[in-house]
Amino acid sequence: MQYTILGFILMILMLLYFKVADRFNIIDKPNQRSSHTEITLRGGGIIFWFSALLYFFQHIESNYFFFAGITLVSLVSFWDDIQSLSNKIRISIHFLAITLIFLDLNLFTLMPIWGVVISYVLAIGLINAYNFMDGINGITGLYTLAVLGSLLYVNAKIQLFTDGSFIKYGMIASLVFLFFNYRKKAKCFAGDVGSIAIAFWIIYLVLKLILSTNSVIWLLFLAVYGVDAVCTILHRLYLKQNIFEAHRLHLYQILSNEYKIQHRLVSLYYALAQIGVSILVVSLYQKISDYILFAIIIVPLLLVYSLKFYLINKSNLKLQV
Repeated sequence: MQYTILGFILMILMLLYFKVADRFNIIDKPNQRSSHTEITLRGGGIIFWFSALLYFFQHIESNYFFFAGITLVSLVSFWDDIQSLSNKIRISIHFLAITLIFLDLNLFTLMPIWGVVISYVLAIGLINAYNFMDGINGITGLYTLAVLGSLLYVNAKIQLFTDGSFIKYGMIASLVFLFFNYRKKAKCFAGDVGSIAIAFWIIYLVLKLILSTNSVIWLLFLAVYGVDAVCTILHRLYLKQNIFEAHRLHLYQILSNEYKIQHRLVSLYYALAQIGVSILVVSLYQKISDYILFAIIIVPLLLVYSLKFYLINKSNLKLQV
């Protein structure tokens, strides 16, 4: 019943946001590099911050660092959705928000300085990678459900590392968002505020799990997004392109834009692929070494990603920024 009420409240908040977005013209206008063709409301992903706020009201004594962090990244991202900000401002706020959750997790006392530096790079990189991957209807919502569902299973069956409802609040927010986004003609897009806020939430959970188990294999719960994002960045650097500018070179973009596979189907493929990876990770946890498990997961994903170049050459696609 608690989660039914939560879903109802989030649905109302989303509908109210639509009124605000329409009133202040918070929209996404398509261009030649977009994966959509119609003007659509932007910033629907604010639902994730609303869900974090509702959870915070019930757990103020233990949730203030996380909530302060997700509020910071949501605020700067929402501002960026309305009026573009410089990358320096955005990354600086991300750094500050990550510092807050590092303090919450006592990371500065649990890790040597080099470990903290690597953690900053990974956390900020994964947050922005999650944002880069938000480009077609349903992909952020479905992938988020796949990741949070995996974390919920581990929390219940393998290692209790957080309050289960904390994970469920993110999942319900994703379901509400999908109701409006997982359509042929989406009612709204997540915007930076959505993709970055939920990425921050997920990074926090993954870090908690890593510290609880003393194992980094849980990073593989983000393997599908990670391989696509990192490989595309390397590809664009090779082409001497600005990695912060819009483009259509992710594998999912080639499939949905150039090969005209339905966006919702491509999004489903990504979510199912991550579910498959997560099942493999959970099944092999503590049965083989972490290095071997990473190789078992990453190598096949790299091979799948390499199909992108075959598809590009097959169709003689022009590589645009």
